[in-house]
Amino acid sequence: MTDQLKTELLSADTAGIRRAAELLREGRLVAFGTETVYGLGAIATSDRAVARVFAAKGRPRFNPLISHLPDAESAFAQASLSGRTEELAHILAAKFWPGPLTLVLPRSPTSTISDLAAAGLETLALRVPRGKTAMALLREVGLPVAAPSANVSGTVSPSDAQHVLRSLDGKIDAILDSGPCSVGVESTVLDLTRETPVLLRPGGITLEALTEVIGKVHHPDDFTEVLPASPGRLASHYAPSLPVRLDVTSVEPDEALLAFGKPLLGAGATWNLSETEDLEQAAARLFAGLRFLDTEGTRRGLKRIAVQPVPRHDLGLAIRDRLRRAAEPRGPDMAS
Repeated sequence: MTDQLKTELLSADTAGIRRAAELLREGRLVAFGTETVYGLGAIATSDRAVARVFAAKGRPRFNPLISHLPDAESAFAQASLSGRTEELAHILAAKFWPGPLTLVLPRSPTSTISDLAAAGLETLALRVPRGKTAMALLREVGLPVAAPSANVSGTVSPSDAQHVLRSLDGKIDAILDSGPCSVGVESTVLDLTRETPVLLRPGGITLEALTEVIGKVHHPDDFTEVLPASPGRLASHYAPSLPVRLDVTSVEPDEALLAFGKPLLGAGATWNLSETEDLEQAAARLFAGLRFLDTEGTRRGLKRIAVQPVPRHDLGLAIRDRLRRAAEPRGPDMAS
């Protein structure tokens, strides 16, 4: 676990960038500066590395994470673009990338970004950050890097390396110190998956700047339903097609079992989050497990997914939060 680490402070020179990239490719956590705030970087293609981000931040929910890439071409290779969405994405990228704009786009079936980074959704949050060090790091890594703000959840976002050190020293592997951030507030998040783009989070690119380039943009206040304050969807969109039963102590033959620790006997299909009750491993396997049991359970004619109890501490809280959302009845589809 990350609470026993000695955090390295790396200089933003060639050697420091190479060391940071090496750590990231090994699945380690490295904070690095962008033009907005310092991000807590992890390889976005690894569920296990992403799980470590949630553990280090004490993030209470598996919210979708923004994946950072070195250019628009590599970012759009992760997305499924067509029609008006493709047109707008290219216009915005040409104007604002590299820069403090995150685009929420449909996820490509061939995307390499992990389910955990995407919070199990069919969308991705993608950004090409500005800044010499960030761009050099992303090119050196050669993979998408998930990077929420490098601070304990609920605290002020860090705009220099010392802020990160005070918040996460001993919890992450390294900090790549590129000096103070020029913008100091998070990126603007714009959802392009609806008929009219929706501003999910104001940030470094203003609403006025966006509308000047692409025309009408909805503000969250334009909707009667509650929109998420960061990339993502409503709770009902996390539910598998099979009903979910939580905290079970016995299982029926017509149920698929999402196990934790020693599995209950008698289920029609089983996926174990972690036989050793490792919460980090359980977090990394959560979305894959739900997808497997939903598909396999449906194929076998099973009636529901039964979930063994998960502890109410550390990453267990985030796992339980997502399972609670998965158990909620589906509402009307609002992803159009």
